[in-house]
Amino acid sequence: MTQPPAATDLRADLALALRLADAADAQSLPRFDAADLEISTKADRSHVTDADLATERAVRSILESERPDDGIFGEEFGAQGTTDRQWIIDPIDGTANFLRGVPLWGTMIALAVDGVPQVGVVSMPALGRRWWAAAGDGAWTAVDGEERRLTVSAVSSLDDASVSFQSIAQWREAGHLDALLRLSDRVWRDRAYGDVYAYMLLAEGRLDMVAEFDVKEYDLAAAVAIVREAGGRMTSFEGSETISARSTLATNGVLHQDLLALLHDD
Repeated sequence: MTQPPAATDLRADLALALRLADAADAQSLPRFDAADLEISTKADRSHVTDADLATERAVRSILESERPDDGIFGEEFGAQGTTDRQWIIDPIDGTANFLRGVPLWGTMIALAVDGVPQVGVVSMPALGRRWWAAAGDGAWTAVDGEERRLTVSAVSSLDDASVSFQSIAQWREAGHLDALLRLSDRVWRDRAYGDVYAYMLLAEGRLDMVAEFDVKEYDLAAAVAIVREAGGRMTSFEGSETISARSTLATNGVLHQDLLALLHDD
């Protein structure tokens, strides 16, 4: 997750991303916990709902009208156009929560330039919360209508760290269960908050680490922009600066190298 090039005015792109989030919320929230929600299973055996599809269609429609020269990459309808400037969309991150009526789900919208996320918006309308960032302008949220700048924690010792590991099964399937046990034994507090919400807790300074496997670019891009602008760091689990490695380690930055060392101490 390389640092973005400087001196790019992203205000218009951020404004558009926020409007895209409004359009997404208008599609997803009315379908949340709906008795007639339509659910099907994709080829990879993950679930998709009519809300996932409608939400991504709404976002794509606006982008195709207002940014016809930009590329789009979404979870449900794939990639089209250029990757120089590419909008990366996860219409509903946390579909499993969405279809069970659990409010921890959200839309993730990012603009990546040459593969580097520079704008990110995460909207969790069932919680009434939204987070956003643009490279060089910080990361922000709104609480009770008041905007607040986000800053990651200053925790500098693993003994004091609070971490989210997503799921035991995920770590086992990735071949890193022993690393998870080492982590759990070392840190102050370990929980599995799950999906995009954990990254927003990290950006707010309420968590110190999030790690995840089997993730695609649309699972990460918006979170990368927000966590980075809040002062944190996101790499692959192996430490490489990319959103395409199918894994992630997100931290407050201070703890990043210590966590890499602990997790790979075989």
